[in-house]
Parts: sequence; C-alpha cells; structure tokens
Amino acid sequence: MAARARRSEAEFAAACQKAEIALTGDRPDIVVAREELFYRIAHAGWLGFAEGFMAGEWSAPDLPAVLQKLIEIEYRPRHFRQIVGGIYDGAEIPAALYKHFSGDGMSPHGTLFSSGVPTTQRINVKSYAPGARRGRESAAHFVDLTEVSPPAHVERADLADAQWRALHELLRSAHVGTGTHILDFPASGPAMALAAAHVKATVDIVSSDMEYVRYIRRILNCEDLAELSQAVRVEHIDGLFPSPKTWSRNYDAIVSVEKLEHMGGGAKKAYMKFIDDVIAPGGYIAMQTVVATERRSKASEESLAVLRAYVSPALDYLRTEDIHRLVDTHTHCRIISQTHSGSHYVEGLKMQREIFEGKLREAAADGFDITYRRLWIFQLALREALMRYGALDAAQLVLTTRRGSRRR
Repeated sequence: MAARARRSEAEFAAACQKAEIALTGDRPDIVVAREELFYRIAHAGWLGFAEGFMAGEWSAPDLPAVLQKLIEIEYRPRHFRQIVGGIYDGAEIPAALYKHFSGDGMSPHGTLFSSGVPTTQRINVKSYAPGARRGRESAAHFVDLTEVSPPAHVERADLADAQWRALHELLRSAHVGTGTHILDFPASGPAMALAAAHVKATVDIVSSDMEYVRYIRRILNCEDLAELSQAVRVEHIDGLFPSPKTWSRNYDAIVSVEKLEHMGGGAKKAYMKFIDDVIAPGGYIAMQTVVATERRSKASEESLAVLRAYVSPALDYLRTEDIHRLVDTHTHCRIISQTHSGSHYVEGLKMQREIFEGKLREAAADGFDITYRRLWIFQLALREALMRYGALDAAQLVLTTRRGSRRR
C-alpha cells in the first residue's frame, strides 16, 4: 500500500504540474496537510481524493477552479477499489440543510436569472417511438430549442429570485394557471407548491420520504401561508412510485425539478411509465434536470464517485438525446421544447457554496459535523467545476401527449 501511495503522490504532482496548479510557494493552489491523502487516492481514486478533502487532508483557496483544471487534463488516478453506484430509494437530502445554502431557505434547485436573453430555433429531432420505427408515425418531430445567454451582474441577493424564476418558468411552460390540477412528483419542496398555488392552481405533492413530507407540511402549515396551502395536498406513498391501479387521478400538468438525474435506469423507466399513466390527454409535463454534454469525459464521470457514494447513489446524468429516447420509448408523450441555461445554473451553484461556507457554524449547530459540511462544500464545488468545464448543462424540458397515440 505504501508503494501505491507513493505512486499516487507522484501521479498527483505530475497532474498538478500539467494543470498549472501550484503545490508550493507563497500562494499554493492546493495545500496538502497529511500524506494519508495519497493512501486514499491509491485506494479509491477520485473518491479517495474527495474523502481526503472531507477529512481535512488537503484544502484549496479556489476549490472549483482546482477541480476544473484536474478534470480538464483528464486526471484519472489509478486505484484498486471498484466504485459502483447504488439504487434510487426516493430519499431526499436532509431538509434542515436547505436553509444553509439556498436563497429562500427551502429550495435546493438551480437558478434562472432575469438578465439572460433567450434565443429560440425550431429543430428537427429523430423520433424513437415504436410507431416511428414501424412507419405508423413520423420519423422526426419539431422541438423548440432555446439557449439562454449568460446572466449579467448577478449578486448573491439575486439567488432567491432566480430560484423562484426557474419554478415559474416551469409552470408557465406547462400552461399552469387558474384551475390547473398539477402533480409535483417526486416532491420538489414547498416552493413549487407555493408557486403553483400563487397562480391559482391545485397541486398534489407526493413523496416516498416521510421526513420530507413532514417538512413540507410544516412549512405549508405556517400561519402566513394558510390561505395558499389550502390548494395543496401533500401525500406520502409506500414504495417509489404510486400504483396506477390505486392512483386513479389524471393531471393537467406534471412538474419535476431535478429528480430524473437521481434515478437509475430502471427507476427512470418506471417513472416515465407512471407519469404517462396519470397525465391527461393534451396535458403537459415540465422537467428541470441537469444533463450531460458531449464534453463528458472519463475523468468527469469518475469525479462523480463522491456524489454516488454520499449524496445520490443512483446518480445518472443523461444527454438530452438519451432523454428523448427515454420519453419516446416508454411513454405516449414527446418532448416539444428544451431550454438550456447552464450559464445561469453555475452561477447559482457558486452562490449556494458561498452562502454555505458563510453558515458553517449554523450548520454545525443543526447537527451537521465537519466531515458532512466539507462534503457539501466539495459537491457544490465539483458540480460548479463540471458546469464550467462544459461536461454538464441545465435544461428545462416540456413534454406533451403525442397526437394519435393510443393511451394505455
């Protein structure tokens, strides 16, 4: 093991030199405090590197920049522990954590700032539906593709508004208004419910995480929100997805906020089947999700090991093409528009990390130990680095039922 650690140290030094990361001098980019770091790297690669940060064995004044440089030069440390993903179980991150890094104190999702300029073009996208393969449907369909330009002059005080704006854009794209019955599943939190109720919609919030359900109910039962919360029903389910046999409701709209990427392949298919069963003909499904891009590399994929180990066991970022295939193959719906706003999302991640770093004492008082606090800093910084590198992007997708498709 000592020999493996020495090799890992040499490989790490070479990678830092290639990436122009200073390890010595008056202002080093990385400060290695303990040599145990290299034993961890030799054992578990990128996961060991992250665990070394969590253990305080190294630090960096600008963590996202360091991680981005290492990913850019394809740093892939050799290791002998096999890193495998887990199974999606529907569990949410601790709700007590939200107030320490979100803009509104209750939302972990990404941002859409007001200063971006959208540019839309209509593109032709291949259809993966079974009917298209058999000649019963068109081999392609139109999708409105929108790119939102980077935001200008954003400040930390804009975070709450930007998170709120992302939710309202989802509701707008799903044609949610007075009298619309919508499903928020898996539950994205109280903010979506309040945003939907604000436009006079009725919303069902559904989650398999009982603690999360209690948290949402506690927020919505506050005296100041009593009037809005009357339009919201919060339900706990046993199992990951409700059974269509016992869930007879149909919805005008369904919203999903950064849930698809946390499901493994089997769960993604089951989720698609469920929403296909409960969306009304002509209804809309609006999803915000983080997607992989063509710049995704082996190094960027290996760097995600820490998220799969400690945050989201089944984490799986799909390309938008893969989501089109998933939707066409497992539902009677199709994607009709997709909006990309990664330049906004990454600024929100930076703000969330900075807010969290400024509230470490408060997080400690809520029971989050120093290892967990460092984990949260690292995962926010890593996702920021992957966004800035271009391996990840943020997208809002709108689906609707296909004309002429036969419903189950």
